[in-house]
Amino acid sequence: MFGMAETPAAAELIKDGSEATFMKDVIEASREVPVIVDFWATWCGPCKQLTPALEAAVTAAKGKVKLVKIDVDKNQMIAGQLRIQSIPTIYAFWQGQPIDGFQGALPGSEIKKFIEGLIATAGPDKGLTEALEMAEQMLTEGAAADAAETFAAILAEEPENAVAYAGLIRAYLAVGDLDKAEGFAAAAPAKIAGAPEIAAAKAQIELARQAANAGPEQELRAAVERDPENRQARFDLATALHASGDVQGAVDVLLDLFKLDREWNEGAAKAQLITIFGALKPQDPIALAGRRRLSSMIFA
Repeated sequence: MFGMAETPAAAELIKDGSEATFMKDVIEASREVPVIVDFWATWCGPCKQLTPALEAAVTAAKGKVKLVKIDVDKNQMIAGQLRIQSIPTIYAFWQGQPIDGFQGALPGSEIKKFIEGLIATAGPDKGLTEALEMAEQMLTEGAAADAAETFAAILAEEPENAVAYAGLIRAYLAVGDLDKAEGFAAAAPAKIAGAPEIAAAKAQIELARQAANAGPEQELRAAVERDPENRQARFDLATALHASGDVQGAVDVLLDLFKLDREWNEGAAKAQLITIFGALKPQDPIALAGRRRLSSMIFA
């Protein structure tokens, strides 16, 4: 169902090319992903070492590069056009142009670095970007289970993708599985544990925990009206408002509380505001306006 979960078949990644198919298999295909061209011959000893290593590395890249093998004895014209003077010779094409290459056999570690460089040159995986967008759309539309499956499929390809990892946490939150969301957040790979997306997901977990214990909104609102100096009632009202989905209302109440008593409960109003802002997207209007209002109060 989800393309990101499937590795392209070997026949799609590795082909025997020819002069007749060079335009399609190399030039046109390189518009999508880098294409490595292996110029070889049956009598070439080093080719017998290099080609299997190339095939293994291309397969491991799971569709981010392709390999086209060209027998120079059967395709002398294209070999001459590209000035192949010794074999094995490797050319890498991207966007229809040769961008890198080498001659002779290389150890597996060097081949891996070569391919990683090509992938980096090509930039973000278009398919990956589309899958992330699809998963986010599913989450927005309430299809949390499908979103979770898609995020998981992306992580099977890229375990350290912070956007997908955070997305899976948010999908667990959307179905109400706080324990699983919290456990997954705690187990984030070290390389992405500090990523903004993970931090935002953790903030959402904290707010979800608070929501589970939120008091009745109407009762708390009445308590604040009876005693505007009741700091705890104001804080609890903000929690209840956020739990009901009124993020703007929660921010407004917390800003009023901060204005009333910024030091109350060791600066709890400010800390809660920061948590709410952190759970929102950086360019969210509520976060932008709330941060500005908070800053103006701090430095007033």
